[in-house]
Amino acid sequence: MTLATALSATLPDWLVADLPNLPETLPTLEDRMDLVNALADRNWRAGNGGPFAAIVVEAESGRLVSAGVNVVLSSGLSSQHAEVTAIGLAQTALGRWDLGASGADLQLVVNWRPCVMCYGATMWSGVRSLVVAGEGPELESLSGFDEGPVVADWIAQFEARGIRVITDVRRDEAVRVFADYGAADAVVYNARGAVT
Repeated sequence: MTLATALSATLPDWLVADLPNLPETLPTLEDRMDLVNALADRNWRAGNGGPFAAIVVEAESGRLVSAGVNVVLSSGLSSQHAEVTAIGLAQTALGRWDLGASGADLQLVVNWRPCVMCYGATMWSGVRSLVVAGEGPELESLSGFDEGPVVADWIAQFEARGIRVITDVRRDEAVRVFADYGAADAVVYNARGAVT
């Protein structure tokens, strides 16, 4: 028997090519979410994965540390959600698993509340703040994705662990991306192996 000894996921070619053109700093929360929503919309249209994107920035300056999109379909790895990709790329760029080491104040910006898997990944990453476009049933009802059993007091759970949460930044724009995705003939993959 031969068992796998490594796994790999990379950003899609279109994003790799566009990285030099991304702003070095994103001063406002709206600037940050505008980039995330644009990347999320482009990602699903390119067929790499779901309509999700995330970035890691220095909270105060807005300096971009990493950008990630959902690459589940292109990588074949169910764990490669946008948050996991952006966090992993930030950890690689900075050379540390704890993004909060040495008092760093890094922020994860995502186009919706984290799913059950990304909830844990975000909590354990060391980021000090989380900015989301929104929370609620719109994502699941518009896209068909199953986000899992996220606890009702998810914000309080983050804040109890020293992670500030800011919601409803460019919410309408994020919902529009999900609606476009849901109306398209795009692959919806769910945890039970169902593909629609």
